[in-house]
Amino acid sequence: MKSFQHRMEQYAALAVEVGVNVQPGQKLCVIAPVEAAVFVREIVKRAYRIGSPYVHVDWSDELVTRARLELSPEEGLSGYPSWLADGRVQLAEEGAAFLWVVAEDPDLLNGIDPARIGTATKAQQNALQPFRKFTLNNEVAWSIVAFPTQPWADKVFPDHAGTERVQALWEAIFAAVRVDEDDPVAVWRTHAGNLRDKAARLNERRFKELHYRSASTGTDVTIGLPDGHIWVSAGAQNKQGTTFIPNMPTEEVFTSPLRTSINGKVASSKPLSYNGNLIDRFTITFADGRITDYAAEKGQEALQQLIETDEGSHYLGEIALVPFRSPISDTNLTFFNTLFDENAACHLAIGFAFPFCLEGGLTMSKEEQLASGLNQSLTHVDFMIGTADLEIDGVRNDGSREAVFRAGNWSF
Repeated sequence: MKSFQHRMEQYAALAVEVGVNVQPGQKLCVIAPVEAAVFVREIVKRAYRIGSPYVHVDWSDELVTRARLELSPEEGLSGYPSWLADGRVQLAEEGAAFLWVVAEDPDLLNGIDPARIGTATKAQQNALQPFRKFTLNNEVAWSIVAFPTQPWADKVFPDHAGTERVQALWEAIFAAVRVDEDDPVAVWRTHAGNLRDKAARLNERRFKELHYRSASTGTDVTIGLPDGHIWVSAGAQNKQGTTFIPNMPTEEVFTSPLRTSINGKVASSKPLSYNGNLIDRFTITFADGRITDYAAEKGQEALQQLIETDEGSHYLGEIALVPFRSPISDTNLTFFNTLFDENAACHLAIGFAFPFCLEGGLTMSKEEQLASGLNQSLTHVDFMIGTADLEIDGVRNDGSREAVFRAGNWSF
């Protein structure tokens, strides 16, 4: 039996050596909450041991974030430090890797005016646009991992004794990222290969569109795919040719849809944690790609703020296929954290599309990407629609159909 400390060290090693795959001589930027300090220290040590010359940690604090959104004057919410945005660009230009450690309290911003949250979020998104192109185009290696905190664990394990909740969440995270395997690195390489095989099979089929149906939720939507779309999976490659895995855990195969070819209605299958608020039991209706109607039983204002971010947030930028029977889904847990919940269910994303999901997309201008069917937006937010009864058909140009998902799982 591995000790807790050993497993945490292996988790840090996975994040550094598999997630962002830091190379000797490469800088690393870690963006993390102060609550995760004990884990971040292991990340920093691992990066230095494999030859990183400098590891920068960009700390945050959730209670400080809440205080700002609650108490700052309006003009204080509409700005973002240019030196912070410029610093990330400088690190990216120097070839640094970027590792996010998430540890979000799903209810952190309950009671805060969603309009104030929206103002601050939009200011940050605008300021970080020059940096975002480095991650959006996979010019740098980047990855996201998680750290359990008491507020998050309280939400996931309300029936456990308070003192046991964080440890239970640790165990769930360790299992999801395969730390308990004898050789986690080798297991991850095999897993990434299996996902690449699924993506290759989809790319061979060249579907024109996908038709989703779920009787249990009422989802019935047809999503078009642009000419030259590319299905991708766990492994990515930066401009230096170094492979990395953007999300740990990951169970998805994904692409970007044809912006103006989405018609029908989708219903959420899990709560969405967005900007410190939960959005739950919601539906979204599309016509010719654009969101024309939406409603949520919980978090209606937060959903409205998301969709009204800009014109592009009225469209989709990603479709991702995840089997209902997967290691994360099989835990029967709702994590209230998109990093985990999106890897337990098929999902869609409101907002910007991925240029690397289109042939030639990385060399196109934004105008050319848009003309080719890729959405542009300040935001990108995943929400889950996968269910045990989800059926997905691939439709070809001649109208013939092939089962892609049946009973929530892969058909090939």
